[in-house]
Amino acid sequence: MNYLAHLHLGGNAPAQLLGSLYGDFVKGPLTGKFAPDIEAAIRLHRRIDVFTDSHPLQLQACARFSLTRRRYAGIVLDVFFDHCLAQRWADYASEPLDRFTSRVYSVLANEPELPLNLARIAPRMSAQDWLGSYADFAVLEQVIYGLQRRLSRPEELADAMLELQRLYQPLQEDFQAFYPQLQTFVAEQRRCED
Repeated sequence: MNYLAHLHLGGNAPAQLLGSLYGDFVKGPLTGKFAPDIEAAIRLHRRIDVFTDSHPLQLQACARFSLTRRRYAGIVLDVFFDHCLAQRWADYASEPLDRFTSRVYSVLANEPELPLNLARIAPRMSAQDWLGSYADFAVLEQVIYGLQRRLSRPEELADAMLELQRLYQPLQEDFQAFYPQLQTFVAEQRRCED
């Protein structure tokens, strides 16, 4: 899952929203550097990633990609699944997407000590409405291009958009089968924390 899904699943409180994002920017053991509720959200983020990466529906979706892209299929799929979530947001959330994203951007703007890499991208994330823009399939091309710039073998993502176009329907079906199971997993994780 990518930013939007983690934020949607992580909880509505500001600390939960922050921790849901921090999970992509904070590595290693959590040693009390952050407030306990932020660290709890980071741990949930990590459990969501483990659940997702090993789930049969995720593995099935990754196997749909050509061998050339299979190494990075999970990353591309995370971005595509955020697109699916944004497209069908009303099926999974009661709060409208634009209100949700505005709230997230407000929480980020009001946090004075974001992790360094998040602090660097948060203003652009908000100004360009990264979270809401996932609803537009064409935006994924820019996201994938950004991913390519950070990879040691960027050529493996060449033509990823063409492949996503070809696989659009089956991958969307994979998302619709998987996401409710992920929501159930998160609800169980929350019950265990209580």
